[in-house]
Amino acid sequence: MVKFMIISENLDCISINRAAGLLEASISGYYKRLHNSHGSESEKDSDITIKDEMQKIVIEFPGYGYRRVKVELRNRGHLVNQKKVRRFMKEDNLICVKKRFKLQTTDSNHGEKVYPNLAKYLEVTGINQLWVADITYIQLSKEFVFLAVVLDVFSRRCVGWDLSRNIDTQLTLNALLKALQTRKTDDLKNLIHHSDQGVQYASMEYVNYLKDIGIQISMSRKGNPYDNAFAESFMKTLKYEEVYLNEYGGFNDALQNIEHFIEEVYNLKRLHSSIGYKSPVDFEKTKSLNMPP
Repeated sequence: MVKFMIISENLDCISINRAAGLLEASISGYYKRLHNSHGSESEKDSDITIKDEMQKIVIEFPGYGYRRVKVELRNRGHLVNQKKVRRFMKEDNLICVKKRFKLQTTDSNHGEKVYPNLAKYLEVTGINQLWVADITYIQLSKEFVFLAVVLDVFSRRCVGWDLSRNIDTQLTLNALLKALQTRKTDDLKNLIHHSDQGVQYASMEYVNYLKDIGIQISMSRKGNPYDNAFAESFMKTLKYEEVYLNEYGGFNDALQNIEHFIEEVYNLKRLHSSIGYKSPVDFEKTKSLNMPP
């Protein structure tokens, strides 16, 4: 009985045949137990409980796919495999539908100095080694507004951001100032700031501010967004899990919702597969605890 339960709980990472072989369990016995227990009241009650919890998770994190839902279910004490989560999400129509559109906010046609890409081959091993910055637009009912962000690549944390009706240097500078405030007690002497070649990041005001602090400047190749993939990934997450799911009443409504998503959901709660299914803040705490004194 215990062996069959172990097989059921690990079907997302191993086949039934392989698991049965390792545990020296009977495959036919496993299927017999599965068939006999399929209609049991206890299993039905368990499935109902899991589905109820899945509904709560998807309401709190509407952009989660079945992999993150599985991890969150396990974090909440429910031992369930990935195949069951995916099946339940399909049955209950919880698979999110993602909107897509072409984004263009970079104006690289300017006379300002362009800096080489220092981030391309950098191996990031800790916080404050590489920050990436980017801008996106958000469509409201009667206007467009613009969001600038600064991310720490190591933890995926959004350390600074700003929302404005104007896509100018002040927008990006405000996001940078918030990032510096977030890391106000940290040593930034080895930090690289990476962005595209947009005029907001290449402007004399922005570049001089970075130089005055001692931050190294890095820029993507012209017309190649993949050089800034970490920022692109964040913008995609923001759009799919917050912006596309809401109809903002105006600028202040958008500001409040985006602030909540970045600070309370993305940084504090959202599970990131690239950092071991932890939130950025939890990941930073874990790494700081493991650092030698």
